Order: sequence, then structure tokens, then C-alpha cells
Amino acid sequence: MTLTPPIEAFDATPLQDRVVMITGGAQGIGRGIAQAVLGAGGRVAIGDLDRDAGAACLAEWRAGERAWFAPLDVSREASVRGFTRRALARFGRLDGLVNNGGPASPEVPELATLPLSEWRRFIDAHLTGAFLCCKHALPALRDAGGAIVNIASSRSLHSEPHTEPYAAAKGGLVALTHALAISEGPQVRVNAISPGWIVVDDWRKPVARRTPALSRQDHRQHPVGRAGRPQDVAALAVHLLSPASAFMTGQNLVVDGGMARRMQYA
Repeated sequence: MTLTPPIEAFDATPLQDRVVMITGGAQGIGRGIAQAVLGAGGRVAIGDLDRDAGAACLAEWRAGERAWFAPLDVSREASVRGFTRRALARFGRLDGLVNNGGPASPEVPELATLPLSEWRRFIDAHLTGAFLCCKHALPALRDAGGAIVNIASSRSLHSEPHTEPYAAAKGGLVALTHALAISEGPQVRVNAISPGWIVVDDWRKPVARRTPALSRQDHRQHPVGRAGRPQDVAALAVHLLSPASAFMTGQNLVVDGGMARRMQYA
């Protein structure tokens, strides 16, 4: 008699009762991930510099005790330490961390005129911020057998002119991902997502929302036929945070609609 593995039922709530801390979680990709975690049965502690955006999330989600917001500056260790302690005090555990905080616009002046403060603004928020959040969340994540998802960027793999600080920070985040995965396995899994062109115009706080204005050519640049949405990143983040990805760690997964695989000619 040939024995085959049983067919496993699909889990519609893969993060049931799990607690996920999400930085930059009040707008854009971070908000999309937070909503997806709630939809998967989880609970969220979102931190963001924008208090109005955080308050809007709680008002619109109406998730009750399952969602909590507090101001967070990921570039300051005292802020990260305090936020993490308050999240643990509120929820009693931490199963996941999504490092998404940092400036979204990558363009800066040319390097020869770039102030050191502007360079540090990107590095401190995207890279040092992820380090600080991992540092203070890891004890609880180890206890829970949790997971970390770092939101990097396809710009860690290819670039446009005058984006050096952003590209360097995101490239460092990819390297931090696989280094930390080796150090923290098997207790904690660590993976990265590198989004491409993700349209977030309608994922901002209410007063800043607008209908995305993209041309047909903007969409046609992507082999899948459209630019990305926060939901595209969020679906993968939920998977990486859940037990369904228990055999994945140290990976950087590109979510760009196939754009980087397409031949480009002048």
C-alpha cells in the first residue's frame, strides 16, 4: 500500500490571535500590511510619526482591542524601546515584526552637494531603525518563535539617478536580513520583501488621499499589466509572518510585477 501525505485544509486566518508590530504602519504599504494582518485574524501594534494617520487607522478599522497605535520614531532608541514595551504591556506577547518605517521618496540632490544630514536621515530611519526595532523586539519574538519581515526595495537591486542614500539603506536592510536569519535561527525567522512600483495615493490619511493618476504606459511597463498596490505586498507579508512559511528564512523576495525582468531599451 502506498501512503500519501494527508491533504491539509487551507487556513483562512493564518495569524489568528498573533500580535504583529508594524513600523510606518499608518499609511501606504505599512497600512496595507496592518489591514491584512487584521484580516488574517491577527492583532497589530502600529507605530508611525504621523499621529493623525494613526488615529485615522483606528477610527476606520474599528478593530477594537485588536489594533493599537502610538507615535514612533524608529531612528531614536528611546522611542523604539518605549513603543516596544508599551506594545508588550498591552498585548502580552509579540509574534511578528515588520520593519517598514522610513522616508518613502528616494530622490535627493546629487551626491557632490548632498548634506551629511540628508544621508543620515535615510540610513537612520530605514537601516538603523530596523536594527533598533529588532534589538528590542527579539527577546519577545524568541519566546514566541516569531518572524521578522523587513520591507526593503527593488532599488536595492537596481537604481535611478540620485537615489544613493535610499538604495544604500535598503541594500543594507537586505544584508541585515540574511545575517540576522543566521544568528536568530531556528527560534526566529527573518525575511525581506523588496517592492517595486507600489501606488499608495489612496492609502494615505484621509486629508491626503487622492485617486491615483497613472497612464496606460505606467501600467504597461509591468509584465502583469498594472502597477502594484499595498495589498500585493501585504499578502506576501502575511504569508512570511505565518506558520505557512516555516521553511523560509534569510530570503529577499521581489514584488514588482516582473518589471525588473523586462528588457529595457533606450
